[in-house]
Amino acid sequence: MIKNIINRTIDKVGRRLLTMDRLRELELVHPEWQSAVAQRQLWLNYRLAAIDDIQRLTLRDVGFKVCSQTDEDGIILFLLALIGDPKKVSVEICAANGQECNTSNLIMNHQWHGLLVDGDAGQVARGRAWYRKHPATYAYPPVFAHAWITRDNINDIIASHGFEGEIDLLSVDVDGVDYWLWDACTVVQPRVVVIEYQCSLGSERACTVPYADDFSASDYPKTNGWLPNFAGASLPAMVKLGKSKGYRLVGCNSLGFNAFFVREDLLENVLPTASVESCLQHPRVKWSMRERAPTAADLPWQDV
Repeated sequence: MIKNIINRTIDKVGRRLLTMDRLRELELVHPEWQSAVAQRQLWLNYRLAAIDDIQRLTLRDVGFKVCSQTDEDGIILFLLALIGDPKKVSVEICAANGQECNTSNLIMNHQWHGLLVDGDAGQVARGRAWYRKHPATYAYPPVFAHAWITRDNINDIIASHGFEGEIDLLSVDVDGVDYWLWDACTVVQPRVVVIEYQCSLGSERACTVPYADDFSASDYPKTNGWLPNFAGASLPAMVKLGKSKGYRLVGCNSLGFNAFFVREDLLENVLPTASVESCLQHPRVKWSMRERAPTAADLPWQDV
């Protein structure tokens, strides 16, 4: 009877996540386990797991959503647990109010020091107020910066808010000149980079939107009720840029539009390079390449 009580208690706090077999069964973690305690246990499980067990996992096995758009939170937890996060420092470009983005789970549930940048003053004000009141962050809220980021000011904006040198995570999702901003960003050297890419462009062409300080996808006319996919860059372009900056592609989120890069000097035997093709397999991606890509085919993509 005592054993049964113990087992039920363990399950209640999410300890069943500690088995690698259970992890392989899950694509998303049930909301009842979305707590700092369960995430810490999962983190420790990754840290203590045998290399052979870890190598049998893909990013699709470990993803789950707490605050991210889809399953990025789980992927980020997995990557940083393996690599380590000695500084617990993150920078996110285009974070809106910071409540649903790639670094908010780390800030709220893992006590990270984060910089959240956005060009919308209202979003920034709401984010600051929300984090000041949140029970997990009121004592040490993240740093918010209201700024329209360009390739000429990105380094100054980040540095002027106290973020420089090696950090653990950089997230870029501006729905526009993402490629050019990552290219220009040199003031921080992240261990992991997550960046959105234009999956509709497929696996062959390395191209991006041309750079403009005021670039906006909404400047282009709608086709069949939606904006053309004239924003961001193809995954081959991001891979090429990442390689030039010393990063390798290790995978993507489950829906195939956020790519994860790890610095070349970190755990190559555990986190090998992923192919571009492996990131473009989801039915949503294939639909986008078939239906949406033609709406932007004649727009001025720039090869890189």
